Amino acid sequence: MTTLSAISLPARLEAILYLKGRCLSLAELSELSAVPRDEVELALITLMADYAHRDTALEIRQEPGGYSLQLRTDLAALVQELVPVDLSTASLRTLATVALKKRILQSDLVELRGSGAYDHIKELIERGFIERKRQSDGRSFWISLTDKFHRTFALNSGESEEPTAA
Repeated sequence: MTTLSAISLPARLEAILYLKGRCLSLAELSELSAVPRDEVELALITLMADYAHRDTALEIRQEPGGYSLQLRTDLAALVQELVPVDLSTASLRTLATVALKKRILQSDLVELRGSGAYDHIKELIERGFIERKRQSDGRSFWISLTDKFHRTFALNSGESEEPTAA
């Protein structure tokens, strides 16, 4: 297994921005990456330049509150055409995290996606894409995909391997 320190700082920041799914300040990025703020700023400049020089659907956007990893604005029409539901980007990322894991403890999902995941989970349950069952020997809940998720996103529930615990 690769140690975290072996992964470049721009790659770690990219992962943090992706997983958090929201605008993060330099201070937050510094804290989450355990790297001084000035190094984070330099790594972000490198990452932004890298995105600007390659043909990719994503971009690092600098906003008044900090930085975020987002779909390029000129691709918004494509997204509206392809995504059959009206979910926020953050909720879709939370749903994607559940889909990758097949089954995950709510506490682990919140740790990965941040406290906003509670709202995403509520919305995704209301929309019928995920279900939540109390853990038999603990305080958390198991989050898993529903048949509606597989129908909506054109996946068979049999296409995935066994559920993985987080």
